[in-house]
Amino acid sequence: MVHPRTAAPERTIIEQPGTDPTRHATLGPSQALDRAVELAARGPAHGPNPRVGCVITDASGLVLGEGWHQGAGTPHAEPAALSDAETRGNDVSGATAYVTLEPCSHTGRTGPCTDALTNAGISTVRYAVEDPNPEAAGGGQVLRDRGIDAVFAPHAGAAELNARWLASIGIGRPYVIAKWAATLDGRTAAVDGTSVWITGDEAREHAHSVRAEVDAIVVGTGTVLTDNPSLSARVDGSEVGHQPLRVVMGLRDTSGRKVWRDDNAVAMGTHDPAEVLAELHDREARVALIEGGAAITTAFLSAGLVDEIHAYIAPAILGAGTSAVGDLGISTMHGALRGQDVSTRQLGADTLVIAHVAKGI
Repeated sequence: MVHPRTAAPERTIIEQPGTDPTRHATLGPSQALDRAVELAARGPAHGPNPRVGCVITDASGLVLGEGWHQGAGTPHAEPAALSDAETRGNDVSGATAYVTLEPCSHTGRTGPCTDALTNAGISTVRYAVEDPNPEAAGGGQVLRDRGIDAVFAPHAGAAELNARWLASIGIGRPYVIAKWAATLDGRTAAVDGTSVWITGDEAREHAHSVRAEVDAIVVGTGTVLTDNPSLSARVDGSEVGHQPLRVVMGLRDTSGRKVWRDDNAVAMGTHDPAEVLAELHDREARVALIEGGAAITTAFLSAGLVDEIHAYIAPAILGAGTSAVGDLGISTMHGALRGQDVSTRQLGADTLVIAHVAKGI
């Protein structure tokens, strides 16, 4: 599986001074897919749909139109690119569409992209990732059956951009990120219960940027009762446009706390992580962020339901206090949970460690 990265790979942007960047650009096939990935990255990382970009070129590679999906309920990338071509006054008959994801062949909030491409007279389609969603998959074959030259053209950047979404579709539940902030000795709170602030401003700002990209934040009733968190995504102290669903897991009463300030919150009266993820899956949440406390984090890890770990490590030592993770029933180093594709990032005085949980452990 392609794992998500902390940042998308750099792409070459073709600029024409004083004009639309691609209005007079000529692109080869690989460049066109690069551009489609660049466009896809403009779409929201959150929500039930993947990030998709589309570039339409003529036989010489001249860009006729381009577009990207801007979120659930808005036009998909292919119709957006067709509309852009029409706005530019370009005829797309016989043109090639480069798309980061296999065109859908079903009717959801919008119509099938296969129909839009067919009706527009597109003759060639190159798609970078095959759609794993059983409801939408098969668009390539639909196009081929209609006489359109539709070919799967793998592109690592396209797969990486939607890695979490692809994983969620594949496993049939939200992709789960477990996040905590801890001292060098793994403590998330001091003996007296204080935990604000373990990390500095840069680490907290990064954590908020992650919140802005997920669909749900899950915490336990203990965290709500002890810390009374807002669980909002903020930039420079102000809430951003997208706010993830706030999920409180557990049996204790937490009424009157900040998480219940509006209807973008839900109580799940269970200690079973699988039940929580099943409910979130039904709500079309693709990425869930587990923010604790230790009991909730431990429960998800014990159940094998964590895909990625974000550990913000502060250069501080307490020697006692609450541990980031509780007893997992592991008695030997041989049985230790180990990450793969590990990366680190310096955030002021703190260090972010991102580890993807290895399969089969």
